[in-house]
Order: sequence, then structure tokens, then C-alpha cells
Amino acid sequence: MKSICLYFQVHQPLRLRRYRFFDIGHDHYYYDDFTNESIMHKIVKECYLPANEILLNLIKSNNKSFKVSFSVTGVVLDQFEQYAPEVIESFKQLADTGCVEFLAETYSHSLVALNNNDEFKSQVKAHSQRIHSLFGQKPKIFRNTELVYSDEIGKTVAGMGYKGMLTEGAKHILGWKSPNYLYCNAINPKLKLLMRNYTLSDDIAFRFSEEGWNEWPLTTEKLVDWMNQMDEKEEIVNVFMDYETFGEHQKKESGIFEFLENLPAAVLKSGHYEFITPSEAVKKYQPIAVAHVPNVISWADEERDLSAWLGNSLQDEAFSKLNELRDDVLTLNDQRINKDWNYLQSSDHFYYMCTKFFSDGDVHSYFNPYNSPYDAFINYMNVLSDFKIRIKELMDARAQEETNDELQQKDKLIKQYEKEISKLKKQILQD
Repeated sequence: MKSICLYFQVHQPLRLRRYRFFDIGHDHYYYDDFTNESIMHKIVKECYLPANEILLNLIKSNNKSFKVSFSVTGVVLDQFEQYAPEVIESFKQLADTGCVEFLAETYSHSLVALNNNDEFKSQVKAHSQRIHSLFGQKPKIFRNTELVYSDEIGKTVAGMGYKGMLTEGAKHILGWKSPNYLYCNAINPKLKLLMRNYTLSDDIAFRFSEEGWNEWPLTTEKLVDWMNQMDEKEEIVNVFMDYETFGEHQKKESGIFEFLENLPAAVLKSGHYEFITPSEAVKKYQPIAVAHVPNVISWADEERDLSAWLGNSLQDEAFSKLNELRDDVLTLNDQRINKDWNYLQSSDHFYYMCTKFFSDGDVHSYFNPYNSPYDAFINYMNVLSDFKIRIKELMDARAQEETNDELQQKDKLIKQYEKEISKLKKQILQD
């Protein structure tokens, strides 16, 4: 029997407020609380709570033969705790079923895997600890930000003890090979790779409500029929997408929730597929080949590369200036600085600076709260300038404290010596 692996990404960035040049050095709060709270409440109502309720009912009604997996970023967990704690409770209910697996990723939904292994490991460790504390699961499978992957990144992930990793079944990587098998890392074959079937995934995530699409409307029966037409030797279909597909990207009126409700019955009725979690997949199947990925890939746009986040001079400059601050942030180890450091690393900030406006233009404009990539860059760099000032002021204050402490110690020693000399003088005079 073949398998279908359903995975959902849950993430919302902390959006920055309009931070002007004249705010630099004066106002150290960077976030648009009103927008963040409003968007969170909207998506909680339209997506997270209704979708979680549907999944819970599907697991129960199908005698736990329906299974899904999630990665929930640390950034969105922080917002759930602040604005919608009921969402965390609903995810806990899903975790308690034993049919839902939570994966590891970077806490900040960052691109740190590209440039600093130490920071990468630190963020992944923090995220895994948070998942364990909330949902009682220690993640065994890793999902990097935006499915970013390369041979070297996979090697690092394997070294951290993860058994498997999700990534994109990019055509320029697989060539004639199918994504519907398990693969392994080219450097450390112990790390197994689940490759996203981007055609089926995007049929649901992007094309579901497109009436101009020649396959519209998409029904569960049609999806199962497509899967049944696959080569008999193919083993696993990996359908990975943003969780916001349900109710946010694809509105309730499109019928997306009915599609989700009918999916398990349609799949299980066929008798050819079972639902499986990523951990179960890496146990059940053996890799059929090594996936050679010398250059970094992602699940974004037609190119499946990094150009959505680091494809122009604005993005490169912002990313470089941010990462120049890491050593000072570590040295300070200040709670407020650390928090802002994490939030400023979210890949979304660089995505807003993207200048791609061709086949992928609609996608980028839909997610972008700024008027232009330049507007996004200026706003982010203003924030970064203030952040840098705060770091320098704290470093200088710490240095001054250390200097004062040294002077106090010297004064203390001098007074101690003066007392000892005074005692000696008295003894000499008495003798």
C-alpha cells in the first residue's frame, strides 16, 4: 500500500510598524501591534480554529487512520500566546490524538542555515524545546524555513540527530526521477529526504479556487484519481503546503473546507493509500537514491531557489548588516536584545524586499504590506540602525560598568594596603 504524507506550515511574522528616520535612537519599539493582532484574530477565525476542529473530527471519525504533520514557528507561537492562546490549546488536542506530528525548524523562521551553523543550531534547539514543552513531542524530523535545503545543510541537520528532512521535489534536482520516493542526503546518507510533490501541493494551495484553471473545480475524487494514475512502483506522495491555505489563501466560500473534510474518506476508500507521518515514512521506506543538491533550493516561485529572499542588492545588504551584529548580540546576552534579534531574522522581512514581478509577481504582491521593495528596505534598515545603536549603548554601558568595577577594586586594594602599612608602622614604633 502506498502512502500520502500531509504536512502544513504554520507561520505569521511579527510585522514592523512604520519606522521613520527620526525614530532612530529615540523609539526602540519596532512592531505594529494593531496590525499583528488584527491579522492574527482574522486568521485564527478563518483558518486555525476551524481547520484544527475539522482535523480533530477527521482523526476521531476515521479511527486514527488519518494523520497529518505540522511545523509551527516560534514566532507564531509567541503571537498565539499573546493574542490567541485558544489556538495552542487546539493544537494540544491534536497532539494528544497521537496522529499529529510536530516537526523542528528555526525558531525565527529565519535563513540562518545559509550563513552560521552555530546560530542555526541554537535556533533549532530553542524551537525543539518549545515544541516539547507545549505539545510533549521531541521532534525527530526537520523542516527548514521555506524548505531551504542543500547537501551541506542536510549534513548539519543529520549531525544534530534528525532522522529525516523535508524539502522541495525541484525538477532541476530530480530531473527524470519522481518526488514520490524517499531519497537521502549526499554527504550523510543517514538523513532521509521527503521531497514535496509540488504539482499536487500547488493544485490545492494555489489553484484550488482558480476558475480559469483547466482542472477546476478540484475534487477529492479527482485528486485520488490522479494519484492512482501514478507509476505502481512509486511509494509516497508528499503534499506540503501553508496551513493558511484553508480559509485564508483559499476562502471558505471556495469549498476548501469541504475538500479537507472529504479528503480522508476519498483516499482511504480507494484502498491504495494510507496516511502517514514523516517519522513513520522514514521508518517504513528506504531511499531509492541520493539527492545531489550542491546549490541551495527552496519551495518558492518557479526557480525553487533563494531569489525570493536574497535575489537583489537590497536583500543582500539588509541580510549582511543584520548578521554583522550577531557577535555583539551574543556578547550582551540581553533579554530584550535577544528577542528583537530573533524577530528581525524572520525571512519575511527579506521577502518584502523582493523585486520579482513577472510570473511570480502576484504571489509577492499578495503577501507584501509595503508599497514597494524599496519602502520595505528603508523601513527595515531604519529599525536595524536603531537596533545597532541600542547594542552599542549597552556595550558601552557594560564597558563603563566593568571600568568602574575595576576602579572600585583598585580603591579597595589601596585602602587595604594602607591599613596594613599603618599597622606595620605602629608595630615598628612600639618595638
